[in-house]
Amino acid sequence: LASLDPRKIPITVKNKLCHVNHKDERVHLNNDTDLKMIYYVTPTYPRPEQIPELTRLAHTLMHVPRLHWIVADDQPLCTEEVANILRRTGLPYTHISSPKPYIYKNTNFPRGVANRRAALKWLQENVADGVLYFGDDDNTVDLQLFSEIRATKKVSMFPVVGFFDSWPGSRLFPVDMAGFAVNIEFLKPSASMPYIAGHEEDRFLISLGLKLEDIEPLASNCSKVLVWHTKTVKYKKPVLRLDIQKLDRYSSYKNFANLLKETCNLGMANLSETDGTKTYITRNRKSYETLAGPDLVASCLSIILCLTGIYLNKNLSLVALKKGTICTY
Repeated sequence: LASLDPRKIPITVKNKLCHVNHKDERVHLNNDTDLKMIYYVTPTYPRPEQIPELTRLAHTLMHVPRLHWIVADDQPLCTEEVANILRRTGLPYTHISSPKPYIYKNTNFPRGVANRRAALKWLQENVADGVLYFGDDDNTVDLQLFSEIRATKKVSMFPVVGFFDSWPGSRLFPVDMAGFAVNIEFLKPSASMPYIAGHEEDRFLISLGLKLEDIEPLASNCSKVLVWHTKTVKYKKPVLRLDIQKLDRYSSYKNFANLLKETCNLGMANLSETDGTKTYITRNRKSYETLAGPDLVASCLSIILCLTGIYLNKNLSLVALKKGTICTY
């Protein structure tokens, strides 16, 4: 497979349009209809950091008038967790399920291309006017950028920091995906993005028929930084050995069970009846392996508090865990 030309590999696309919302429900903003709409395309994929990073980005975009957020998720189904974030923003949005084609799984072909291609297809079929911008879920963006890219006539460019790329690779446009914006009127029907690592931006811009003299430098003639690549520290998702069905039997502790389930739904931990770290109860500095009755609830509470970075001290008040603290269950 590695020897095949990715431009010649047939692609079976199984994208699903989850939901489109054109209504802007942000009452705190004055959405001047004379402003050009910005279509902010965010490719994303399931991982423990996905929901926190989308939440952080959402709270930036909620301050931007006339913005339509397109989130393309690398999953075969529409996930409720991503949908909930989109609904809560009050933004106009498009939610797309756009899994990476099976033939590219377990290869070095770049992540995010299938998602951006799905967003491009939706834009080409449904939008005639506006500005396109590709912003990953782990980018940090200055609000000033939105004011500047809104005036893009063809293609505008600006600096992006937080990454290093010393490989020109014979590219005509060696730019970062977050370093340009495109007027949708300039977005040709033939515009596409290839599955060629390191060449996605270059080939996309070439497919637009872009010339060097067409580029509009922004950010004080490209002397200011308005976009950063920021990455959340990744961690191995913990697996906890616990029978959640036993916990569900105690209605008085329903909130504890629901919080633990929510932690798992957000992709931050897994539960297993047979595998993973054993869960213990700690009482008077002694550990017990009993997971039945009220003891099970005590253990569950300890798990939740450790996962969320807090713990109960002897006075039953919540305290933050220090870095390097070991939780005993």
